[in-house]
Amino acid sequence: MAGLLYRLGRFAARRHWTVIIAWIVLMAIAGVTFSLFAGTISSSITIPGTKTSQVQDELADKFPSANGGNGTLVFQTTDGKAFSDSQKDGVKSFLTDLEDLPGVKGTTDGFATQQQLDDQRQKIVDGRKEISDGRKKIEDGQKELDAQKTQLESGQQQIKDAQAQLDAQKAQAQAQAQAQDAGAAAAASAAAQAQAQAGQQQLAQAQAQIDAQKQQLTAGEQKIADAQKTIETNTTKLEDNERDLEQGSDLLDLSKDIRFVSSNDSAAIATVQFTKSTYEVPQTTKQEISDRADAAKISGVDVFVSNDIAQGVPSILGPGEIIGVIIAALVLFLMLRTVIGAAIPLLSAVLGVGVATLASLSFSDLVEFISVTPVLGVMLGLAVGIDYSLFILNRHRTQLKQGMGVHESIGLANGTSGNAVVFAGTTVIVALLALNITGIPFLGLMGTVGAVAVLFAILIATSFTPALLSLLGLRILRKKERQQIGHTGSVQVPNKPMSTWRAVITLVAGVAVLGTIALPATQMRLGLPSGSSEAVESSQYKAYKTLEKEFGAGQNGPLLVVATLPKAVSKDDVTGTEVTIGQALSKNDDVDAVLPIGASKDRSIIAFQVKPNGGPDSVSTETLVKDLRSQSVSTDDGRVELGVAGNASANIDVSEKLANVLPLYLAVVVGLSLIILIIVFRSFLVPITATAGFILSVLASFGGLTAIYQFGWLGSVFGVHDPAPILSFLPIIEIGILFGLAMDYQLFLVSGMREAYAHGASAKVAVQRGLHAGRAVVTAAAIIMISVFAGFIFSDSSTIKPIGFGLAFGVLLDAFVVRMLLIPAVMHLLGKSAWWIPKWLDRILPDVDVEGAKLERMQPATQHASSGAVGEGNGDGNAHHGSHAAPAEPDAPTHDSGHSPSHRA
Repeated sequence: MAGLLYRLGRFAARRHWTVIIAWIVLMAIAGVTFSLFAGTISSSITIPGTKTSQVQDELADKFPSANGGNGTLVFQTTDGKAFSDSQKDGVKSFLTDLEDLPGVKGTTDGFATQQQLDDQRQKIVDGRKEISDGRKKIEDGQKELDAQKTQLESGQQQIKDAQAQLDAQKAQAQAQAQAQDAGAAAAASAAAQAQAQAGQQQLAQAQAQIDAQKQQLTAGEQKIADAQKTIETNTTKLEDNERDLEQGSDLLDLSKDIRFVSSNDSAAIATVQFTKSTYEVPQTTKQEISDRADAAKISGVDVFVSNDIAQGVPSILGPGEIIGVIIAALVLFLMLRTVIGAAIPLLSAVLGVGVATLASLSFSDLVEFISVTPVLGVMLGLAVGIDYSLFILNRHRTQLKQGMGVHESIGLANGTSGNAVVFAGTTVIVALLALNITGIPFLGLMGTVGAVAVLFAILIATSFTPALLSLLGLRILRKKERQQIGHTGSVQVPNKPMSTWRAVITLVAGVAVLGTIALPATQMRLGLPSGSSEAVESSQYKAYKTLEKEFGAGQNGPLLVVATLPKAVSKDDVTGTEVTIGQALSKNDDVDAVLPIGASKDRSIIAFQVKPNGGPDSVSTETLVKDLRSQSVSTDDGRVELGVAGNASANIDVSEKLANVLPLYLAVVVGLSLIILIIVFRSFLVPITATAGFILSVLASFGGLTAIYQFGWLGSVFGVHDPAPILSFLPIIEIGILFGLAMDYQLFLVSGMREAYAHGASAKVAVQRGLHAGRAVVTAAAIIMISVFAGFIFSDSSTIKPIGFGLAFGVLLDAFVVRMLLIPAVMHLLGKSAWWIPKWLDRILPDVDVEGAKLERMQPATQHASSGAVGEGNGDGNAHHGSHAAPAEPDAPTHDSGHSPSHRA
């Protein structure tokens, strides 16, 4: 690799305009592909296969009307007084206009919704009065009917008595008639016969009269029976109405703490309903809603857009980022003491970032990019791009001052420092690409885009930077330095090791400090940003705070609870089932209110909106989601399955999934670290100490993140006004990036120690020489990275801020505490044992000449070493074997078959 890079450097030096123009053309091509094929960038973070997404899939299949996402708009009067009628009309008109946007299904006016709820509550009151009046009428009718029954029974008794009396008279008349024989009857007078006939006729009339009265009583009985049936029917109907009324009352009682207009009538909630889930709504639609809200002209009314709509794409370069780059430029100038020299790494880094970003975003129409993905690429590309170019530039300047020709120096710098850049960059790329093993698409894409940015940084540093150096020639040196070419002389290097006590104290104090800083990480919680994390002057922050103050914290993150019934219910049983399930949901301690949304068309699914007691990122809401999912609700038909969806639920699922894959990724990175370092340094203990130091710095950076962004310590300094959980994917991202950067610093420092030890210095003296040789360039590189990363701390995006801090703080601890203090102390205490490795393993390991020492020995110029100790430092951050005379410039190095002494003791 060193030889290949040497030839590449020589080619770039000879054909510098060809290389420069080629990169400019490549930049133009990337710009064209970006303009032609770039798609929209999403601000939402989703993971397929979570419990929330499963619920949304079920809704899409069986209950489409409840599946579309929604966003919240908050309207508030500027004077804190109740809305006037004209203001209400303005709100209604504003919402109606939004319905014309693509992807918007409709809007819900909070005033109309609140009025509906109030009307329903009034209907309950009126209905109860009607039922009370109806019950009184039925009771009065029953009393009257009972009196008629009593009267009818009395008439029936009178008829019964009259019938008995008539029957007795009939019997008496019949007996008298039977007592007369035929002869006596014949002799009887006509008068007697007439009297008998008259008696019979009277009896017949009396019977007819009784029969008529019986018919009247029978008709009365039927009338009373009909009236009783009517009363019973009305009573049943009244009881049914009362049951329905009480069920409706129970539902309203469950939702009594859900309001859409504040109790003082100064704030109102409106909902924008989308045709797709909130995560799938085009960013252009969300941005248009935000723009219209900002430009709304409703007299005396402010319009705030909630975080589920206003969470936009952060700017790639803001004031903070520019300040970070300016600081990096100042560091470069102070180190190189020349404006031209400081400009080369910056120009190289910007070109690499431009090509990488445009090339990556050209695929955004095919693959879903989240907003933080290109920002992370820019962040990494700037940091490593500046550093990698600096490493090669610094080596080239040193060689020029020692008298080496421009083209030969460029080739050798590219083959030595460039070789180390390739190795270090490859380490970062591998760590970033390893994010794909997590199985989380957006995280894998972030790692891939970051790896592309690092790849272009490597390519730029090893081709474009040499071309620029060739174009500038000796002007890369100051005038005074050009006058002293070939007369730099040797520089004294340390020949005395640090004291053992100093090493022990440094190690103990360093571990204690890092351990103390890491303590808050034991309480770290993961989550995604809510409106409370945004800038205080932002629309989403004001919406969040208004909702929290006027409607309760839970209104910022309502949950969608979906009840899947054991079997479909009838239309008449829907309300009763809603009450049964709703009351079961309300029994959870952290539930403020339950609002039924409705049932699916086949009535097998019933949906509810549940308002939690806490905000979307609170511990109580997280606990509530888990409790609801595990809750057992039973009906007459069997057990009901509960699912939970909504933005708060989705954020919890994403954070949980990321927390679960974090140990796996850490294990992979740690294992990778050990393998790479064993190959590079041909040692067991050096990789173990390096990896242990990496873990310490990562844990300490997690502690700093937790203390500032979750606990709120020093919040005023870092713009943390509302502490919240740590960004859920930040720990994994930070592990991957810090691993690669930590290996960079380990390489540039410990390889110098190994080189000095291989050339005869004692193990403990070699530690001091390696530290002396590499600390300048590592210090400059670390300060540059910290400056670039720290610039993102003051971004407008609540997602970017903690990423910038975590990386800047992590680099600070790893470079200045772990690599420059702890590692030298440990290496001193280990002595010779630090470089022990079994002979059989030493034979089979590949010979990785990371810094191109073999290539350097092959160059004719390197044979003209000046007097001085082998491996002495030059004072510019690189270890050399002596000063160089001006050489001829062969096209390629001479090869030999020997092993690099940097890897053979």
